[in-house]
Amino acid sequence: MPHTSARDRIRLASLREKIVSAEEAASHIHDGMVVGMSGFTRAGEAKAVPLALAARARTHPLKISLITGASLGNDLDKQLAEAHVLARRMPFQSDPALRRAINAGEVMFVDQHLSETVEHLRTRQLGPIDVAVVEAVGITADGGIIPTTSVGNSASFAILAEKVIVELNVSQPLALEGLHDIYIPTRRPFREPIPVVGPDSRVGLPFIPVPPEKIAAIVITDRGDSPSNAMPADAETAAIAGHLMGFLEGEVAAGRLTERLLPLQAGIGTIANAVMMGFIDSPFRDLTMYSEVLQDSTFDLFDAGKLNFASGSSITLSQPKAEAVMADITRYKPRLVLRPQEVSNHPEIIRRLGIIAINTALEFDIYGNVNSTHVNGTHMMNGIGGSGDFARNAYLSVFVTKSTAKGGALSSVVPMASHVDHTEHDVDVVVTEIGLADLRELAPRERAREIIANCVHPLYREALSDYVERATARGGHTPHILEEALSWHIRARDGGRMVEPLHLAATA
Repeated sequence: MPHTSARDRIRLASLREKIVSAEEAASHIHDGMVVGMSGFTRAGEAKAVPLALAARARTHPLKISLITGASLGNDLDKQLAEAHVLARRMPFQSDPALRRAINAGEVMFVDQHLSETVEHLRTRQLGPIDVAVVEAVGITADGGIIPTTSVGNSASFAILAEKVIVELNVSQPLALEGLHDIYIPTRRPFREPIPVVGPDSRVGLPFIPVPPEKIAAIVITDRGDSPSNAMPADAETAAIAGHLMGFLEGEVAAGRLTERLLPLQAGIGTIANAVMMGFIDSPFRDLTMYSEVLQDSTFDLFDAGKLNFASGSSITLSQPKAEAVMADITRYKPRLVLRPQEVSNHPEIIRRLGIIAINTALEFDIYGNVNSTHVNGTHMMNGIGGSGDFARNAYLSVFVTKSTAKGGALSSVVPMASHVDHTEHDVDVVVTEIGLADLRELAPRERAREIIANCVHPLYREALSDYVERATARGGHTPHILEEALSWHIRARDGGRMVEPLHLAATA
């Protein structure tokens, strides 16, 4: 029998009869179903039912199509992939085991803009959802589901699903109640404007409204989110932050921005988190965020007195930061809101607010086309996530990366991107630890000069300059030597280095 505090979190008494084991709850999921699970970038995922499903599949095989908000924590994608549960997976992932299955063609992965998934569900281009599995901190007296550390796509999954399984996680503080703002856009073609006019706008409900009779099972859990795997800032990421702060100071001096800037968005991961930390020692003040994932840097900026308010869809923190924040969540809560990802990432709102978007590239080419997803143009890393939602619609679209990878064997700036997620039309600024290139209002040939001069590691600068010079001699608005454009990637594939060792020796 679950302990009393867990039952007390279920304020609708009739639902307490729905408390079952994870195995019994998972029995509602059958072969061939489309299942929507909570979870957005290792935060707020259902933790027990997926493991029970994987355990069952090892003796009684089944396959499902799994849709989430973004990546899952607690090795859930690993367990599901290794149990061969996943036939299809969308819209984002970050697990090495699942990645191997995707690149081997065993799992059909649909890499999708994070703002689009529930739009496809709502219009029946995708789905329908058979079962939704949603983590909650509590259930209201009317049966409303109070999410935990993420909203993601959970609200629409629960609203659109035939059945809902709730995982009630008693490890999460009940003080999270009131943090969420659940707003569901009305249907096309008569959709009303989404009334978010600032990061601190609250326009919806603090819970997910579902008819209580749709809740088929409740599972009590007591397990935290996986900690963030972002690494501390190093000299290179600090240099990237410094270049960006200098650029933004120039924008203030030119009268295009004020010291409050515009709402900030940052992608997930080490580099983006480290760049955000650069705002702590900057001259900027009274900052706001309108982003997807609120990371350690968000709370460091709060504590430094730099940040006034942050809107996101999830909170993903390192273990020490999570312990500190959750123990003091009532202090932070008035300055936080978590929204469905179709709202946090909605192009209408991003364009309205004038976001400064800072996202991470795997590589970019000499003309500013960005690859965020594929290694050597073929092998999926994680997915596009929300970077496209922001890049296309931001006031300033910034992409950051270190100039080299694999100990200098690979250049992050190449003649032609091996896969393009963000075209040159959606990229305003690119930054490496070497420097920053402002690409706004530049023609392709001008972009190439700026990028090579400012962003390329010295090991590769001469080779790229030579490529551009010879390509330009052939002509064209965007000059290329097609037979050489991907030769760097071919050398990396075959020999492990993008530039031949003799050339490296000559330019080192």
